Amino acid sequence: MHSLVSYSFGKILMHNTLYRWQPAILAAAIAAAVSTTATAGGPTISAAVAQGPQSTGQMIVKLRAGAAEAAGASLQAVAAQHGVSLAKLRTLAVGATVFKLGRPLPLAEARALAQGLKAVDGVEYAEPDQILKADFTPNDPLYASLPQWHYNEPVGGIDLEAAWDTATGTGVVVAVLDTGYRPHADLVDNIIPGYDFIEDLTVANDGDGRDADAQDPGDWYKYLGVIPIDSSWHGTHTAGTVAAKTNNGIGLAGVAFNAKVMPVRVLGKGGGYTSDITDGIIWASGGKVEGIPKTTTPARVMNMSFGGTGECSAALQAAINAAAKRGTLSVVSAGNDAAEAGTKNPANCANVIPVAATGRDGARATYSNFGSIVRIAAPGGSGNEYVWSTLNTGKKTPVADAYAGYQGTSMAAPHVAGVAALIWSKNPSLSPKQVAKILITTARPFPASCEGCGSGIVDANAALAATPAP
Repeated sequence: MHSLVSYSFGKILMHNTLYRWQPAILAAAIAAAVSTTATAGGPTISAAVAQGPQSTGQMIVKLRAGAAEAAGASLQAVAAQHGVSLAKLRTLAVGATVFKLGRPLPLAEARALAQGLKAVDGVEYAEPDQILKADFTPNDPLYASLPQWHYNEPVGGIDLEAAWDTATGTGVVVAVLDTGYRPHADLVDNIIPGYDFIEDLTVANDGDGRDADAQDPGDWYKYLGVIPIDSSWHGTHTAGTVAAKTNNGIGLAGVAFNAKVMPVRVLGKGGGYTSDITDGIIWASGGKVEGIPKTTTPARVMNMSFGGTGECSAALQAAINAAAKRGTLSVVSAGNDAAEAGTKNPANCANVIPVAATGRDGARATYSNFGSIVRIAAPGGSGNEYVWSTLNTGKKTPVADAYAGYQGTSMAAPHVAGVAALIWSKNPSLSPKQVAKILITTARPFPASCEGCGSGIVDANAALAATPAP
């Protein structure tokens, strides 16, 4: 499924100003935008950006061996019945083919088309290429003054300072699949070469397609062609929680501050396609993606703070399974809809650790998804409390380094990814299943109500205490 991934943070506290969506204003703006775009001569909006998570312009189809020639004409015939054509874009690393549709389809129609394509003889699976969206005592001066309550407070924190006496992430690579990164002074020393997997030029917003430059040019856009959405610098924020430099005399601290972050850019304007994310997972875990050099530093942990609606994509599941076989653990955000996490992908995929968000009081954040598939929780902020990390001041394009407080399961997941890096730093011989078991079984019981949030709040010190020596 080729999906764009949406951002999972909710509120932003930046430069001492609180920015929140005002529902009435937003509703009026959307109504005006819909009215404008419905009139003749209304603004033309790039389908890749305007379609959002509820529509897609691409389809993923996996054919059985030897079925390509026989199935081709039948696939086009089914597509024609739905008023679209199919144009092959590329073959994914998991063996499926990405097709460009003649026009974007609402997600419900795209799913109906996929059902028709699956009925063609020789088709193993077909699914919309859905758009997913992106659902810190060192000497760093902001560490105490903000504060980074989510690290050490006994109620809502993860008991991190004590854990640092045992491990700091040395020797571990964490892949952050997100919007890319900014070379922030408090982060850049821990960045290693990554890759930009965004192929659609409009989504990419950097003037080119796939390349070895994973820097974030900004993901600003106009929703429905009218409502301005500022650049989020989401990948820089999540990467800072994983591994911002510590004891460097500036800024904040990262959970595993001696680990290395490998940025894998899969989200751009409006989110990211599932097909790009699929290839990004294969590559980050050390697999081969056609036309792209293999990484020499495969990740032990992948953080994926994004999601969309519907069942787990078959292509995405194949990539996650392949990564697990190569020894890579996938940590994902549970989503920010205050809803059942089982309806969100990739949280509902197998071989992942879905993470719910808690507030400073240790209770489930009001926005956090929940349910039986959630395995663990971590601080994501709630109310007037935020998770602080690295950012940029630019509204559209990059301007200057900054620090900002965000809320969301996007902020919770990198806490768990960082603690996984600490565990592997202590004992590199462990398997992903062993690391996951340590994370889940040592989680601290919830001090407040958090039904459907998993086994507890991730506890860095307890996890390392339970980690056997190599």
